[in-house]
Amino acid sequence: MSSSDFRCRVAVLGATGLVGRTMIKVLEERNFPVTDFVPIASARSAGQSVTFNGKEYIIREPSAEVFRGVDIALFSAGATASREWAPIAAAEGAIVIDNSSAFRMDTDVPLVVPEVNPGDIFKADGTPESIIANPNCSTIQMVVVLKPLYDHFGIKRVVVSTYQSVTGKGKAGRDALESELAGDEQEQFTHFHQIAFNAVPQIDAFTENGYTKEEMKMVNETKKIMGDDAISVSPTTVRIPVYGGHGESLNIELAKDFDIDEVRELLRTSPGIILQDDPSARLYPMPLTSYERDEVFVGRVRRDYWHPQTLNMWIVADNLRKGAATNAVQIAEVIVAKNL
Repeated sequence: MSSSDFRCRVAVLGATGLVGRTMIKVLEERNFPVTDFVPIASARSAGQSVTFNGKEYIIREPSAEVFRGVDIALFSAGATASREWAPIAAAEGAIVIDNSSAFRMDTDVPLVVPEVNPGDIFKADGTPESIIANPNCSTIQMVVVLKPLYDHFGIKRVVVSTYQSVTGKGKAGRDALESELAGDEQEQFTHFHQIAFNAVPQIDAFTENGYTKEEMKMVNETKKIMGDDAISVSPTTVRIPVYGGHGESLNIELAKDFDIDEVRELLRTSPGIILQDDPSARLYPMPLTSYERDEVFVGRVRRDYWHPQTLNMWIVADNLRKGAATNAVQIAEVIVAKNL
């Protein structure tokens, strides 16, 4: 069977949300082999319609019957919905690719970025796991860049500061910024404080150790994806008033010395990465650079003069695409390619 002959039934849970709609768009753009499309959302949206490849599909509420016959189910409806419906969808035979935090640290569920650990998608017998977790958006773009460096030099420690788009909090996050910019009075700040003309150094709730849940996701998910508990990750996550694209400042301590030109060439030739690094021409990535793109953009690559074997760099990726929807679809593409 050729790839052009292969088709599968695909469902999207959370089809009306920002990430869900982006998943639909990415499936279309990447010509994913869909024979039937099943959009699923809450009762509030059920009965409405969405368009996929020029055809209207009625949104359905989740149920065991809805998932029956589905081959791949992309989930982006939050952790509560995923915990309830992912096991049911899997029991009906669907391979669930879940974008929530529900299963990311479950030892029996692989946490996958296709450029980094595609082999984790499959069991020892070569069949796909029934539930596969999509990592947090800020983790995804970071490990795409860390992977080639890890393979060539080893990595001891990463200090990361993020500059994250309001769309990381979904439609509510985007709407909050728009409302504030319009001068509307806020009863409660969606981003904990005013986000317009501001930067808020808190994403998600604080934990007992003083780090936020978002920061601890970067710590724990990186270790799991890279398969190395010895990598130290020290994060600070910040919300900024941009609509799309997360930026990250990375300080990476490698396990051995490096040549900076070798590092640039390694990044330039690695999958999923676009190197934009010419300070003399003011060429470096920005959130607008990554908008509607699937790659991770890298620039400002330079040696840390004050710490041996350490690099500084700046990376940006579209958090709705590579940070969520595209990564999930890429996982599905690996499954389809393996099972042809």
